[in-house]
Amino acid sequence: MTERFSLSGQVAVITGASRGLGFEMARAVAESGAKVYMTARGKEQLDASVATLRAEGLDVHAHAFDLADDAACIAAIRHIGASEGRLDILVNNAGINAWQPLADATTAIWDTVMGTNVRGPYLLCREAARFMVEKGYGRIINVGSALAVTGRENVTAYVASKHGLAGMTRALAAELGPKGVTCNMMAPGYFTTEINTTILARPGYERGVSGRISLGRWGEPEEAGGVIAFMASKAASYMNGHILVLDGGLTEAFVLPIDA
Repeated sequence: MTERFSLSGQVAVITGASRGLGFEMARAVAESGAKVYMTARGKEQLDASVATLRAEGLDVHAHAFDLADDAACIAAIRHIGASEGRLDILVNNAGINAWQPLADATTAIWDTVMGTNVRGPYLLCREAARFMVEKGYGRIINVGSALAVTGRENVTAYVASKHGLAGMTRALAAELGPKGVTCNMMAPGYFTTEINTTILARPGYERGVSGRISLGRWGEPEEAGGVIAFMASKAASYMNGHILVLDGGLTEAFVLPIDA
């Protein structure tokens, strides 16, 4: 590994790291040399995931907390930063969705989605930035969605939350950039993760989506992990306020299915 991609000696926090994209992000960042604190709400699954990566010789640790709990968010970052004496990388990956037609939507669902997808990351960014600014160096990476740059029916709260997270990313980049801390977003499209098992089982769904992606397939979770490791490294030192869409070309190229 060249020095520009190394994360050796750095401390990272990655939320939603017990499975799916977050798990592969934790693996990639740890493989690059960082000490990684993997966080999630469910302790049992988180502990199992940490054990898996430790068996691979990686320096990973579990810290379970609920992203919807303000006090827990604040306490987690303060504890990790204080105990390590530094916090170099924050990856805000955890988030939730809610499928509801507008006519059936409730403000309770809106508040829940916004609380987890925007308010929680905001608090983590705020607390992490204090450690990073003190050192004059840091990487904040918010994980959005391809829906952070476009829209979709029946997921109004989710789309709004991801657009909000994109705006927050740019605002933090403007404020923290002069202090040595970059803030960017990785916006994934369709990936073959556990959370998508149900929709992948629908007849024709996988083919229908793949037919609209210029690469002709869904992404593999490890492909997201490598991008996060790059964004956290010195190789991405001049990237700030950027929304990096990782969707195989879904939102950038107009592709019609063959039978359209």
